[in-house]
Amino acid sequence: MNVKVRQEQTVDYKVVDNLIKRAFSNVGESDHSEHRLVGRLRKSDAFIPELSLVAEIDDEKIVGHILLTKVEIISETKSVISLGVAPLSVLPEFQNRGIGGLLLREAHRRASQLGYGSAVLLGHKDYYPRFGYRKASDFGIKFPFDVPEECCMAIELFPGALDGVQGRVHYSDSFRE
Repeated sequence: MNVKVRQEQTVDYKVVDNLIKRAFSNVGESDHSEHRLVGRLRKSDAFIPELSLVAEIDDEKIVGHILLTKVEIISETKSVISLGVAPLSVLPEFQNRGIGGLLLREAHRRASQLGYGSAVLLGHKDYYPRFGYRKASDFGIKFPFDVPEECCMAIELFPGALDGVQGRVHYSDSFRE
């Protein structure tokens, strides 16, 4: 299976929304509104079109999607722009084939090329560490959600990017609508 990653285009939105619905349909921790979140984020100031990516297989069928948007890590003394990974979606029949990892690594690569130094996410504690994510608390970063600490993660997209960065992650208002 040949997988190509490219930037999402507006003509892809309906297909991607359906993909996200299917990807999260059997996830117990999901409220099944991830597709609506993506729609709101696409219209927000946090949206970075170059970091909304799709994975296509040979026949140009979209089988995966990832979105990274701007977030702030705010302390009492400063604010630092980071990226929030939300969501990472792969069609159920294509999961466990490396597509999610491919999307995540490519999103990281493109983000660092754009000058972003870090990313944060709320995700599965056994999946994301294999891509370099660590508990956000290791960096002094807190999330505004009441979830297990091991699910709140961060990564430096280049060494030292989170040196001296600590505080609470502030998401776009689109996450709360």
